[in-house]
Amino acid sequence: MNPLKPGNAPRTPWIVGVSGASGTPYAAAVLRALLDAGEEVDLVVSRASRLTLLDETGLPFRDAHWREDLGQWLARGADGKPDSFGVDLARVRYWSAGDLAAGPSSGSYPVRGMLVVPASTACVAGVALGLSKDLLQRAASVTLKERRPLVVAVRETPLNGQTLRHLVTLDDLGAVVVPTSPAFYAGATHIQDLVDFVAGRVLDAAGIGHRLYRRWTGELGGGSADAAER
Repeated sequence: MNPLKPGNAPRTPWIVGVSGASGTPYAAAVLRALLDAGEEVDLVVSRASRLTLLDETGLPFRDAHWREDLGQWLARGADGKPDSFGVDLARVRYWSAGDLAAGPSSGSYPVRGMLVVPASTACVAGVALGLSKDLLQRAASVTLKERRPLVVAVRETPLNGQTLRHLVTLDDLGAVVVPTSPAFYAGATHIQDLVDFVAGRVLDAAGIGHRLYRRWTGELGGGSADAAER
């Protein structure tokens, strides 16, 4: 079968890279929204992020059991309650962070772009300097060289001059830098609302449709009115 014939379009996923910064609920919200939007996803979870996930949620993430572990993670709410969400993982493909021969390590591997959420300062530095020390950094570097969308959701405060220079470098290279800063005009009443706002802004930067938060309409008090109705 000719894969280039009409009707046989190749799978073209979004790569989601999860680095070791605090903020695993942001990654979970982005992944759920991508799947809800019908998008294909290639997932790369760094070694450091597994420690963060375990610390923030008590959940492991193991290569040999990634589907089971991912399912538990994505079903969990930002408040820590299990089974808060239903998730279908049929459109997810997982690549080990140590697999530098994986599909996303090559520019010839078809993808739509990449979202790094959360992005640690070490990850930001590695991508800005082109270190490619693991698959996450390599995939981000490939995304930049192929001129595909790259969104970097940096999670750190305060930011020192070195990290700021690395972020400016990423901006110069064409990436979109999204600080994980929730807003309050959308009428947040729950921690999940704040997490979803940040996830929604990450998706906005990539041009992916979602309904994660109330958008600003120019009407003052809209968010508080929505919150009062809940």
